[in-house]
Amino acid sequence: MKTSVTGFPRIGKLRELKFAEEKYFRKDISEEDLFKVASVLKKEHWEYMRDAGIDLIPSNDFSFYDNVLDTAFMLNVIPKRYSKLKEHAGITDTDVYLAMARGYQGEAGDVSALAMKKWFNTNYHYIVPEFEDDASVKVRENKALNEFNEAFSYGIKTKPCIIGPFTFLKLAKGTGTKSSFDFRDDVVNCYVQIIKELKAAGAEWIQLDEPSLVCDLTDDEIKIFLHIYEKIVSEKDGIKILLNTYFGDVRDCYRELISLDVEGIGLDLIEGKKSQELIKSYGFPKDKLLFAGIINGKNVRKCNYKRTIDTLVNIREQAGEVVISTSCSLLHVPYTLKYEDNIAEEIKNGMSFALEKLDELHELAVLVEKNDPGIEPVYIKNGSAFEKSFAGNIQEVRAAVDALTDDDFTRRPERKAREIIQRERLGLPFLPTTTIGSFPQTAEVKANRSAYRKGEITKEEYDKNVYAFIRDCIKLQEETGLDVLVHGEYERNDMVEFFGENLEGFTFTRKAWVQSYGTRCVKPPVITGDIRRRGSITRDYIKYAQDQTEKPVKGMLTGPVTILNWSFPREDISLRDSAYQIALAIRQEAEELEASGIGIIQIDEAALREKLPLRREDRYSEYLDWAIKAFRLCHSGLKPDTQVHTHMCYSEFSDIIRDIDDMDADVISFEASRSDLKILESLRENDFQTQVGPGVYDIHSPRVPSVEEIRSALGRILEKTDKNKVWVNPDCGLKTRGTEETVKSLKNMVEAAKKMR
Repeated sequence: MKTSVTGFPRIGKLRELKFAEEKYFRKDISEEDLFKVASVLKKEHWEYMRDAGIDLIPSNDFSFYDNVLDTAFMLNVIPKRYSKLKEHAGITDTDVYLAMARGYQGEAGDVSALAMKKWFNTNYHYIVPEFEDDASVKVRENKALNEFNEAFSYGIKTKPCIIGPFTFLKLAKGTGTKSSFDFRDDVVNCYVQIIKELKAAGAEWIQLDEPSLVCDLTDDEIKIFLHIYEKIVSEKDGIKILLNTYFGDVRDCYRELISLDVEGIGLDLIEGKKSQELIKSYGFPKDKLLFAGIINGKNVRKCNYKRTIDTLVNIREQAGEVVISTSCSLLHVPYTLKYEDNIAEEIKNGMSFALEKLDELHELAVLVEKNDPGIEPVYIKNGSAFEKSFAGNIQEVRAAVDALTDDDFTRRPERKAREIIQRERLGLPFLPTTTIGSFPQTAEVKANRSAYRKGEITKEEYDKNVYAFIRDCIKLQEETGLDVLVHGEYERNDMVEFFGENLEGFTFTRKAWVQSYGTRCVKPPVITGDIRRRGSITRDYIKYAQDQTEKPVKGMLTGPVTILNWSFPREDISLRDSAYQIALAIRQEAEELEASGIGIIQIDEAALREKLPLRREDRYSEYLDWAIKAFRLCHSGLKPDTQVHTHMCYSEFSDIIRDIDDMDADVISFEASRSDLKILESLRENDFQTQVGPGVYDIHSPRVPSVEEIRSALGRILEKTDKNKVWVNPDCGLKTRGTEETVKSLKNMVEAAKKMR
């Protein structure tokens, strides 16, 4: 069998791209220097795959920010507010591109960034393209061709990868009277041109990624999809097209898909729970290659060769020739295990990151052709990784989960009664102002953490510095005029990693970074056992912060679903049971904060939507039923006068807004600024009862919003929301921002709230 990779991490094994881009943002390096770093990384990636024996190596999977944004830029789908920046001397195409992703504030103008949303059911974020009514769609520069030629200059023939036209149009939005699909003919013409230019350059395959096909589709959308591809295949000029899908199965359009005149179809055999059933029920054309996405691109568990080979043999009997592929891009897993020298060998032996998954692909391709693969050394070695339990089982934890009853998920009294009690206790003004939790992680904060991890300072010295940061943060917030304060989270490296380090059942990596958006990378923990709290996690820091002020300070916790979704989960027990185990630990922490006098506790569920099944029919049975209950389990034992907050960011919430209300929090803050406050209509239509803080400005952009800009956003919020239920806050934590811009933005936010009052 041949092998294929859908996509590869682009940040570099030690985050080289992240650091180069941040230097470019600070003007410490030139555009030419930035491009040199990118060229080195791309060459490394291609050579790694070539040396691993991968047959179909991807190109154009590299990006300085996001592949959807790359596609929009390539097709000239650039709103005029960004293209006008080039009228100013010194502004390059790269600057315009990054302005679309991050916003821009300088001599050339002041523009906010395009909307940012979660990429299907992952923690990766994409930039939402905007079609203006007079958009001039054309191939402004063929990035896919450029990168194909770049790889070819090193003697490596690649398979160019592009976000498919249907998915691109479905994810984009129109900003005027036209919808994005009104531009489909122009977009298709561009794809035809791109494909022909690639063919002329010597490309044999082109991969068009269509993950939108695994979502619920209407009949009209299927017709649009077919219209698009009938045009493309009619003019493909001999190049082989791989129509690739991932993150689920294509049950809505499988028969239409296999009828298309394409040479390859990629199906997800990991998350596509009906993929094998579809092949069995409707067959698979013998004149096409099935790209079997069977190496998990979203988890770090080693592939089980016995089970996988059995599946491949079975599929080949039904579908004919098969190419072994990753289930999705390896962008969603860390780069390499090479630097993980702190993980116990029995655990490490069961893990596989991006580079290791290349070896798994090649080994599987060889093994599946053997008459008796079970006698091969690599097969035996793989099997030994599954002989020992990957997990530490704790009987009392399992017993506690088994003993849960409906009462454990129900807080009393009901929310309306609690609201009255809490207003009396807290005495907050109309439109209370607050932040989401974290404050800028300055060089001093990072140096303190680094010194402690390296053993250069003691825990007592570390905490002494943390308390000084907290004291300064409280003073800063009081000077800014905020009503509800936070302690700044200076003791935390990451909102999930920090809690995982204080819970049994987690394993931590040293360099296993995964891109979340742009230059933002996270280092997800690996759940390797049953979970319980070792001891107090946050109490001392939060209580210290509260002792510095008369204003209420929020206790900041991360919710169980977010901890689970932002970790690499176990595969030997259900996600439900893992979530309940974490929830019981967070419940203990919340009750301890309450006993220490903390009157507001925020339990963040930033990633609630992340693992939501993409198909509506699967959402309750497979996810929402236990995810909402896991959150309720955290706070159901708290007293009525303790106000519970939660936070969610960068997702579509409208279709689950009633479920979010059913979480029974007292206050919820949403990311809203980069989605143009569109959630407001959904809140009103669904009679949303929870008090709400739609983000009034975007913290993922370095620009400082004006008082009038924030006041205008508040005006729109109050038009559609009960004014007595509105909170004023940024749309996410401030960890990634600089101190100066943070202070200016918060002062403007507080001033805007005062003017609205």
